[in-house]
Amino acid sequence: MIFEEHLATALAGLHLTERPVMLHTSLRSFRTVIDGGADAILDALLNRGCTVMVPAFTEPQFAVAAPTDMRPARNGVDYAAPPVEDTLLEPSPYRVDCGLINPALGLLPAVLVGRPDAVRGRHPLNSFAAVGPEAAHIIDAQSPDDVYGPIRELADRDGVILLIGVGLNRMTALHLAEQWSGRRMFRRWAKDIDGAVRMVEVGSCSAGFPKLEPVLGSLDQNIMVGASRWRAFPARQTLAAATAAIAAQQDITRCPDTECMLCRDAVAGGPTTCHTRRPAFRT
Repeated sequence: MIFEEHLATALAGLHLTERPVMLHTSLRSFRTVIDGGADAILDALLNRGCTVMVPAFTEPQFAVAAPTDMRPARNGVDYAAPPVEDTLLEPSPYRVDCGLINPALGLLPAVLVGRPDAVRGRHPLNSFAAVGPEAAHIIDAQSPDDVYGPIRELADRDGVILLIGVGLNRMTALHLAEQWSGRRMFRRWAKDIDGAVRMVEVGSCSAGFPKLEPVLGSLDQNIMVGASRWRAFPARQTLAAATAAIAAQQDITRCPDTECMLCRDAVAGGPTTCHTRRPAFRT
């Protein structure tokens, strides 16, 4: 069993005290029970003065089909394909207090979102959520038209990206490096508070991100907690190194699926136009 002292020792070894941390976690990677579960990991970080941020995405709950007058070319979407069933449900507009989250993100993000002091971003499909002393300042940087603002804030505040038992394919921050390398963000669709459908920024395919290991592997500090490998990457340096690598070789992030439309269009630079006839998204 993993106890509080094991978590505290690991965090001390990674020098995370009073730093904001973007967390990606697989509880299964421990291969044993954690005393206190996901809350124990969050509390261990908060007890060291950290602010903890996680992805809190909601595409399955709030994505809608692309309107015919809002379909940018080279957008990682086959507009001729039948809509995914969930996009036909005409969902209500997203609210920061909806309490919903994509189940594929795992248990820990759902636990964080459920905390009464959690602060959640205004992006209807790719929000981030955080707890801790800098939560509001970091999350306030996000908007539907600036999906990765909180990651910029994390880097500006000398933050850390902590991978607990997961690989680089789970490092959401690398999507910001894609943007900084010159790629335009993909666009998807969600309802505004007035019920109108508008475009919002989203990321691309992350299955090829492990190909950045030769570039990023020397930047991390790592430690084992039970069977779980923890890797702590300094956000600012990681983004800078990844941005340079992608700018120099756009194909470096291409995933193994030769038919991946997301990778094809991202490597080509992303949407050729991001024009929308409607005003900015309001939440």
